[in-house]
Amino acid sequence: MANRSIGLSAYRRALGAFGPLANLVLHYRVRKNKEDPARIGERRGRHGAARPPGPLVWLHAASVGEFLSILPLIEAIGERGFVLLVTTGTVTSAKLADERLPQNAIHQYVPLDVPRYVRRFLAHWRPDMAIFAESELWPNLLEGLRAASTPVILVNARMSERSFRRWGRARSTIGTLLNRIDLCLAQSDVDAKRLESLGAPRVVTTGNLKFDVPPPPADSSLLQRLKIALGHRPVLVAASTHSGEEAVIAEAHQKMSDQLPDLLTIIVPRHPERGYEAGETVANAGLSVATRSFGEEVHHDTQIYIADTIGELGLFYRLANVVFMGGSLVPHGGQNPIEPAKLGVPVLHGPHIHNFTAVYESLDRVQGALTVVDGDALAEVVTTLVSNEEACEDMRRAAAEIVIAYSGALGRTVAAIDPYLMQLRLGRT
Repeated sequence: MANRSIGLSAYRRALGAFGPLANLVLHYRVRKNKEDPARIGERRGRHGAARPPGPLVWLHAASVGEFLSILPLIEAIGERGFVLLVTTGTVTSAKLADERLPQNAIHQYVPLDVPRYVRRFLAHWRPDMAIFAESELWPNLLEGLRAASTPVILVNARMSERSFRRWGRARSTIGTLLNRIDLCLAQSDVDAKRLESLGAPRVVTTGNLKFDVPPPPADSSLLQRLKIALGHRPVLVAASTHSGEEAVIAEAHQKMSDQLPDLLTIIVPRHPERGYEAGETVANAGLSVATRSFGEEVHHDTQIYIADTIGELGLFYRLANVVFMGGSLVPHGGQNPIEPAKLGVPVLHGPHIHNFTAVYESLDRVQGALTVVDGDALAEVVTTLVSNEEACEDMRRAAAEIVIAYSGALGRTVAAIDPYLMQLRLGRT
């Protein structure tokens, strides 16, 4: 990318040579249900829609979590009259985008960072401004935008301690990448200092957009139907679980069965295509299982419900007495706990939370969330909370105070971006 970064030059050469193998990789991902075969051309930079006339703002989010965090920002920019191109990289995020994006937004899959794919993508869409979420730093995309003199803004930017240490061993590479960012809007002062240390030229702390995301929606008629079906059964929701966690959750359910014989555990895999695997895991543990994608319903003897669908977490959070956030009992780094906290549900999590360190630390500090290290601890805490409404209310109140205290990032982010939008409107870019 830049002459002073040997690492980036090697990256660009490797990705250029990788081009002929990209088709094999994409076909493999299609077989694994990680790509949409009907839209695979978009991953090669081929457009799936015409470019609208006028200034075009491009916003990119890697997956579901990042997309949801910038959805209010997408809506705010759209309300200013701009046409929007929104890209994501996963099948689940694409389906959610189709449901939730405003009418003046076009969704496309982001192209692989292969030079010829990137050139094809940029030549068609010609974005007048690019906004990337969190830590999406793709060298060839950034180089193409730099060559076109397109302003690039990184919003909700974060730099974990682990990533900071890793990039500290490649300062020339990360410095060159960050130098391509015109404005970096950081989640916290800690993130801002790390990004500045690694070479970001202009960094402003605006806060974490995830605190301003409204609670996920739920179909009211379906919610009522499920409430009637469940009656007074206590419900544990294990949200966004990863491989290896379902077995722990099944073990915890078994341990709770004596004291909570009517307990229903709803497991929502982070990747819906893992629904069958998750169901097999808990069935092998001797538990009664129903799977949502199979059209199976919850009956009085159902112990585990596999909710392997997209966009329904809001429904299951509203049914829960307690939520366990997945990706945290295995070294994935945790998932976003703000949504259940906003809905007033006590939140539990495992020890691996480096993707959301600041959020969890804030909640844990006031006991708005609690850590469980294994199945035994999960069973013990859930049993206690289900039988102790006062403890649940204390957690709800503490979490709500944190959510309120840390809100406001959306307004600050929009204010920081507004001068760039004004330039687009005046045709000065």
